[in-house]
Amino acid sequence: MNSENAEVYYEGGQTPVQMTALTDDGDHISFNSSGSLWSKKSGFEADVKPNGLANGGAVSAAASGTNNLVDVAALTCYLAGVLTSVNAAADSAITRATAPATHKTSSVTITAAGAVAIVAGTDGTAFSETRAAAGGPPLIPVGSIEVAQVRLSSNTAAAIAAAEIFDTIGTHTERWDYPTWEEKEVRTDIRVLGVAGIDFASALPLSHTGAVPKAVYASWNEPDFVKVPESVDFVPPETSHSTSSKQIYSKTKASVSSSIGQGSFTALLKDGISDNILGEKNETLWFKFVQDSNKTPYIICNGKLGISRTFPAGDDTQAACTVSPEEAAVEVIS
Repeated sequence: MNSENAEVYYEGGQTPVQMTALTDDGDHISFNSSGSLWSKKSGFEADVKPNGLANGGAVSAAASGTNNLVDVAALTCYLAGVLTSVNAAADSAITRATAPATHKTSSVTITAAGAVAIVAGTDGTAFSETRAAAGGPPLIPVGSIEVAQVRLSSNTAAAIAAAEIFDTIGTHTERWDYPTWEEKEVRTDIRVLGVAGIDFASALPLSHTGAVPKAVYASWNEPDFVKVPESVDFVPPETSHSTSSKQIYSKTKASVSSSIGQGSFTALLKDGISDNILGEKNETLWFKFVQDSNKTPYIICNGKLGISRTFPAGDDTQAACTVSPEEAAVEVIS
Protein backbone atom coordinates (compact mmCIF):
# COMPACT_ATOMS: atom_id res chain seq x y z
CA MET A 1 0.00 0.00 0.00
CA ASN A 2 1.39 3.41 -0.90
CA SER A 3 0.94 6.67 1.01
CA GLU A 4 -0.84 8.62 -1.71
CA ASN A 5 -3.52 9.79 0.75
CA ALA A 6 -1.12 10.48 3.62
CA GLU A 7 -1.17 13.67 5.69
CA VAL A 8 1.33 15.25 8.07
CA TYR A 9 0.18 17.40 11.00
CA TYR A 10 2.15 19.51 13.45
CA GLU A 11 1.30 21.19 16.74
CA GLY A 12 0.22 24.58 15.50
CA GLY A 13 -1.59 25.74 18.65
CA GLN A 14 -2.53 24.77 22.18
CA THR A 15 -5.77 24.58 24.15
CA PRO A 16 -5.26 25.22 27.88
CA VAL A 17 -6.74 22.79 30.41
CA GLN A 18 -7.13 24.16 33.93
CA MET A 19 -6.15 22.27 37.08
CA THR A 20 -7.73 18.83 36.85
CA ALA A 21 -7.51 15.77 39.07
CA LEU A 22 -5.43 13.00 37.51
CA THR A 23 -6.60 9.41 37.66
CA ASP A 24 -4.70 6.70 39.54
CA ASP A 25 -3.82 3.85 37.17
CA GLY A 26 -4.30 1.47 40.07
CA ASP A 27 -0.66 1.02 41.00
CA HIS A 28 -0.63 4.35 42.92
CA ILE A 29 2.46 5.32 40.92
CA SER A 30 1.06 6.31 37.52
CA PHE A 31 -1.52 9.12 37.41
CA ASN A 32 -3.05 10.12 34.09
CA SER A 33 -5.15 12.79 32.47
CA SER A 34 -8.22 11.77 30.51
CA GLY A 35 -7.68 11.40 26.77
CA SER A 36 -5.18 14.25 26.53
CA LEU A 37 -1.70 14.86 25.20
CA TRP A 38 0.49 17.40 26.98
CA SER A 39 2.33 20.00 24.97
CA LYS A 40 6.07 20.29 25.55
CA LYS A 41 6.46 23.54 23.68
CA SER A 42 8.41 26.13 25.65
CA GLY A 43 6.00 28.17 27.79
CA PHE A 44 3.19 25.64 27.42
CA GLU A 45 4.48 22.78 29.57
CA ALA A 46 2.31 20.97 32.11
CA ASP A 47 2.13 22.18 35.71
CA VAL A 48 1.78 19.28 38.18
CA LYS A 49 0.64 20.02 41.74
CA PRO A 50 -0.13 17.03 43.98
CA ASN A 51 -1.97 17.84 47.20
CA GLY A 52 0.43 18.40 50.07
CA LEU A 53 2.30 20.68 52.41
CA ALA A 54 4.55 23.30 50.79
CA ASN A 55 6.01 25.31 53.68
CA GLY A 56 5.60 25.71 57.43
CA GLY A 57 3.04 23.73 59.40
CA ALA A 58 5.24 22.63 62.32
CA VAL A 59 3.21 20.87 65.02
CA SER A 60 4.34 21.33 68.61
CA ALA A 61 3.11 20.89 72.16
CA ALA A 62 0.75 23.73 73.07
CA ALA A 63 2.57 26.84 74.26
CA SER A 64 -0.21 27.29 76.80
CA GLY A 65 0.93 24.09 78.55
CA THR A 66 -2.65 22.85 78.65
CA ASN A 67 -3.18 19.08 78.61
CA ASN A 68 -3.94 17.27 75.33
CA LEU A 69 -3.39 20.27 73.07
CA VAL A 70 -1.01 21.04 70.19
CA ASP A 71 -0.18 24.17 68.22
CA VAL A 72 0.03 24.17 64.44
CA ALA A 73 2.17 26.85 62.78
CA ALA A 74 0.98 28.82 59.77
CA LEU A 75 1.59 27.05 56.50
CA THR A 76 1.10 26.98 52.78
CA CYS A 77 -0.07 23.90 50.94
CA TYR A 78 -1.42 22.81 47.59
CA LEU A 79 -5.09 21.89 47.56
CA ALA A 80 -6.72 20.97 44.25
CA GLY A 81 -3.76 22.54 42.47
CA VAL A 82 -4.03 25.88 44.27
CA LEU A 83 -1.36 27.24 46.62
CA THR A 84 -3.35 27.87 49.80
CA SER A 85 -2.34 29.79 52.92
CA VAL A 86 -3.55 28.43 56.27
CA ASN A 87 -3.38 30.46 59.47
CA ALA A 88 -1.72 29.13 62.61
CA ALA A 89 -4.01 27.18 64.93
CA ALA A 90 -3.25 27.25 68.67
CA ASP A 91 -4.60 24.77 71.20
CA SER A 92 -5.92 22.11 68.83
CA ALA A 93 -7.40 19.29 70.90
CA ILE A 94 -6.02 15.75 70.68
CA THR A 95 -8.27 12.96 71.94
CA ARG A 96 -6.77 10.24 74.17
CA ALA A 97 -7.84 6.61 74.26
CA THR A 98 -10.65 5.57 76.57
CA ALA A 99 -9.79 2.98 79.25
CA PRO A 100 -9.10 0.13 79.14
CA ALA A 101 -7.44 1.12 75.81
CA THR A 102 -4.22 3.07 76.15
CA HIS A 103 -2.91 3.89 72.67
CA LYS A 104 -4.31 6.30 70.13
CA THR A 105 -2.89 7.93 66.99
CA SER A 106 -4.40 11.15 65.65
CA SER A 107 -3.64 12.92 62.38
CA VAL A 108 -3.20 16.67 62.19
CA THR A 109 -4.69 17.57 58.84
CA ILE A 110 -5.64 20.43 56.56
CA THR A 111 -9.12 20.05 55.14
CA ALA A 112 -10.03 20.57 51.50
CA ALA A 113 -11.38 23.97 52.64
CA GLY A 114 -7.97 24.97 54.04
CA ALA A 115 -8.60 24.60 57.78
CA VAL A 116 -6.72 22.71 60.49
CA ALA A 117 -8.61 19.60 61.64
CA ILE A 118 -7.67 16.75 63.97
CA VAL A 119 -8.74 13.28 62.81
CA ALA A 120 -8.67 10.71 65.61
CA GLY A 121 -7.67 7.10 65.09
CA THR A 122 -9.09 3.98 66.73
CA ASP A 123 -8.27 3.16 70.36
CA GLY A 124 -5.85 0.29 70.91
CA THR A 125 -3.55 -1.35 73.42
CA ALA A 126 -0.47 -0.88 71.21
CA PHE A 127 0.57 1.24 68.27
CA SER A 128 0.03 -0.02 64.73
CA GLU A 129 1.40 1.23 61.42
CA THR A 130 -1.75 0.07 59.62
CA ARG A 131 -4.23 2.77 58.73
CA ALA A 132 -7.59 2.49 60.52
CA ALA A 133 -6.32 -0.37 62.70
CA ALA A 134 -6.57 -0.19 66.50
CA GLY A 135 -3.75 2.06 67.67
CA GLY A 136 -2.94 3.02 64.08
CA PRO A 137 -3.27 6.29 62.20
CA PRO A 138 -6.71 7.05 60.79
CA LEU A 139 -7.73 7.24 57.17
CA ILE A 140 -8.13 10.96 56.54
CA PRO A 141 -10.82 12.48 54.29
CA VAL A 142 -10.24 12.56 50.54
CA GLY A 143 -9.07 16.05 49.61
CA SER A 144 -7.37 16.64 52.97
CA ILE A 145 -3.62 16.48 53.57
CA GLU A 146 -1.78 15.12 56.59
CA VAL A 147 0.69 17.45 58.33
CA ALA A 148 1.72 15.26 61.29
CA GLN A 149 0.66 12.48 63.61
CA VAL A 150 0.33 12.57 67.39
CA ARG A 151 0.84 9.19 69.06
CA LEU A 152 -0.26 8.86 72.67
CA SER A 153 0.34 5.73 74.78
CA SER A 154 -1.58 6.76 77.89
CA ASN A 155 -5.24 7.46 78.53
CA THR A 156 -4.36 9.88 81.33
CA ALA A 157 -4.61 13.59 80.52
CA ALA A 158 -1.23 15.31 80.26
CA ALA A 159 0.67 17.87 78.28
CA ILE A 160 1.73 16.41 74.96
CA ALA A 161 5.48 15.82 74.65
CA ALA A 162 7.58 16.64 71.59
CA ALA A 163 8.50 12.94 71.34
CA GLU A 164 4.82 12.13 70.78
CA ILE A 165 4.63 14.23 67.60
CA PHE A 166 5.77 12.62 64.33
CA ASP A 167 6.35 14.41 61.04
CA THR A 168 8.49 12.19 58.80
CA ILE A 169 7.83 13.12 55.18
CA GLY A 170 6.11 10.33 53.31
CA THR A 171 5.04 8.52 56.48
CA HIS A 172 3.39 11.11 58.73
CA THR A 173 3.48 14.20 56.52
CA GLU A 174 2.17 14.59 52.97
CA ARG A 175 4.29 17.06 51.02
CA TRP A 176 3.26 18.21 47.57
CA ASP A 177 6.74 17.51 46.13
CA TYR A 178 7.28 14.05 47.63
CA PRO A 179 7.77 11.53 46.20
CA THR A 180 9.28 13.04 43.07
CA TRP A 181 7.79 12.25 39.68
CA GLU A 182 8.52 12.12 35.98
CA GLU A 183 6.12 13.50 33.40
CA LYS A 184 4.86 11.21 30.65
CA GLU A 185 3.42 13.17 27.73
CA VAL A 186 1.91 10.08 26.12
CA ARG A 187 1.24 6.52 27.24
CA THR A 188 0.49 3.51 25.10
CA ASP A 189 -0.88 0.07 25.72
CA ILE A 190 -1.12 -2.51 22.94
CA ARG A 191 -0.82 0.24 20.33
CA VAL A 192 -3.86 2.11 21.58
CA LEU A 193 -3.19 5.76 22.36
CA GLY A 194 -3.15 6.30 26.07
CA VAL A 195 -3.07 9.56 27.92
CA ALA A 196 -0.48 11.86 29.43
CA GLY A 197 0.37 11.94 33.11
CA ILE A 198 3.13 11.33 35.64
CA ASP A 199 4.95 8.42 37.24
CA PHE A 200 5.95 8.85 40.89
CA ALA A 201 9.29 7.47 42.07
CA SER A 202 7.42 5.25 44.53
CA ALA A 203 3.82 4.30 45.25
CA LEU A 204 1.76 6.83 47.19
CA PRO A 205 0.52 5.58 50.57
CA LEU A 206 -3.15 4.72 50.81
CA SER A 207 -3.85 7.14 53.62
CA HIS A 208 -7.27 8.51 52.68
CA THR A 209 -10.84 7.32 53.14
CA GLY A 210 -11.50 4.32 50.93
CA ALA A 211 -7.79 3.39 51.11
CA VAL A 212 -6.85 5.75 48.29
CA PRO A 213 -3.78 7.98 47.90
CA LYS A 214 -3.65 11.75 48.02
CA ALA A 215 -5.16 13.71 45.14
CA VAL A 216 -2.88 14.71 42.27
CA TYR A 217 -3.70 17.72 40.07
CA ALA A 218 -2.22 19.15 36.90
CA SER A 219 -2.89 21.81 34.31
CA TRP A 220 -1.57 21.51 30.78
CA ASN A 221 -1.95 22.63 27.21
CA GLU A 222 -3.40 20.15 24.76
CA PRO A 223 -1.85 20.40 21.29
CA ASP A 224 -4.02 21.53 18.38
CA PHE A 225 -2.91 19.81 15.20
CA VAL A 226 -2.59 21.76 11.96
CA LYS A 227 -2.11 20.05 8.61
CA VAL A 228 1.08 20.72 6.68
CA PRO A 229 -0.57 21.86 3.42
CA GLU A 230 1.82 20.00 1.13
CA SER A 231 4.30 17.44 2.40
CA VAL A 232 6.13 14.27 1.39
CA ASP A 233 8.52 11.62 2.65
CA PHE A 234 7.62 11.37 6.33
CA VAL A 235 10.09 9.29 8.35
CA PRO A 236 9.15 8.61 11.99
CA PRO A 237 11.81 8.71 14.72
CA GLU A 238 12.43 5.08 15.57
CA THR A 239 14.68 2.93 17.69
CA SER A 240 17.56 1.18 15.99
CA HIS A 241 19.90 -1.39 17.44
CA SER A 242 23.54 -2.16 16.90
CA THR A 243 25.87 -4.91 18.03
CA SER A 244 29.49 -4.65 19.04
CA SER A 245 31.71 -7.57 19.87
CA LYS A 246 34.90 -8.30 21.72
CA GLN A 247 37.15 -11.27 21.22
CA ILE A 248 37.90 -13.10 24.45
CA TYR A 249 39.58 -16.44 25.06
CA SER A 250 37.84 -19.20 23.10
CA LYS A 251 34.84 -17.09 22.01
CA THR A 252 33.42 -13.74 20.98
CA LYS A 253 31.35 -11.71 23.44
CA ALA A 254 28.70 -9.37 22.01
CA SER A 255 26.77 -6.43 23.42
CA VAL A 256 23.72 -4.66 22.02
CA SER A 257 23.04 -0.93 22.21
CA SER A 258 19.99 1.05 21.11
CA SER A 259 19.54 4.56 19.82
CA ILE A 260 16.65 6.74 18.61
CA GLY A 261 17.03 8.31 15.19
CA GLN A 262 15.67 11.63 13.94
CA GLY A 263 12.32 11.83 12.24
CA SER A 264 11.90 13.90 9.10
CA PHE A 265 9.57 15.10 6.36
CA THR A 266 9.66 17.60 3.54
CA ALA A 267 7.22 20.53 3.45
CA LEU A 268 6.52 22.40 0.24
CA LEU A 269 6.23 26.10 1.06
CA LYS A 270 4.40 29.10 -0.36
CA ASP A 271 7.25 31.56 -0.20
CA GLY A 272 9.56 30.09 2.42
CA ILE A 273 9.25 33.19 4.59
CA SER A 274 5.67 33.65 5.80
CA ASP A 275 4.57 29.98 6.01
CA ASN A 276 3.05 29.22 9.40
CA ILE A 277 5.20 26.19 10.12
CA LEU A 278 8.32 28.35 9.94
CA GLY A 279 7.17 30.17 13.07
CA GLU A 280 7.53 26.89 14.99
CA LYS A 281 11.17 26.35 14.05
CA ASN A 282 13.31 25.09 16.96
CA GLU A 283 10.24 24.42 19.11
CA THR A 284 9.47 21.06 20.73
CA LEU A 285 6.18 19.96 19.20
CA TRP A 286 3.88 17.04 18.56
CA PHE A 287 3.68 15.60 15.05
CA LYS A 288 1.08 13.28 13.62
CA PHE A 289 1.30 11.21 10.44
CA VAL A 290 -1.83 9.67 8.94
CA GLN A 291 -0.87 7.08 6.35
CA ASP A 292 -4.36 7.08 4.82
CA SER A 293 -6.65 10.03 5.53
CA ASN A 294 -9.67 7.73 5.10
CA LYS A 295 -8.57 5.40 7.90
CA THR A 296 -8.00 5.59 11.66
CA PRO A 297 -4.39 4.45 12.29
CA TYR A 298 -1.69 7.06 12.64
CA ILE A 299 1.81 7.64 14.01
CA ILE A 300 2.50 10.25 16.65
CA CYS A 301 5.80 11.62 17.91
CA ASN A 302 7.26 14.54 19.77
CA GLY A 303 10.52 16.36 19.13
CA LYS A 304 12.31 19.59 18.35
CA LEU A 305 11.54 20.90 14.88
CA GLY A 306 14.52 21.72 12.71
CA ILE A 307 14.08 23.39 9.32
CA SER A 308 16.45 23.74 6.39
CA ARG A 309 15.01 25.72 3.44
CA THR A 310 15.92 25.65 -0.22
CA PHE A 311 14.84 28.20 -2.82
CA PRO A 312 15.41 26.62 -6.25
CA ALA A 313 14.98 28.81 -9.33
CA GLY A 314 12.75 26.39 -11.24
CA ASP A 315 11.09 24.26 -8.57
CA ASP A 316 9.01 24.48 -5.36
CA THR A 317 10.42 26.27 -2.36
CA GLN A 318 10.69 23.62 0.31
CA ALA A 319 11.82 22.88 3.84
CA ALA A 320 13.61 19.75 4.93
CA CYS A 321 12.11 19.29 8.40
CA THR A 322 13.71 17.19 11.13
CA VAL A 323 12.12 15.97 14.36
CA SER A 324 14.68 15.39 17.13
CA PRO A 325 12.92 13.27 19.77
CA GLU A 326 13.46 12.05 23.29
CA GLU A 327 11.37 8.94 22.61
CA ALA A 328 10.52 6.89 19.54
CA ALA A 329 7.29 7.40 17.61
CA VAL A 330 4.17 5.52 18.63
CA GLU A 331 1.79 3.69 16.30
CA VAL A 332 -1.88 4.18 17.17
CA ILE A 333 -4.46 1.88 15.66
CA SER A 334 -7.57 2.94 17.59
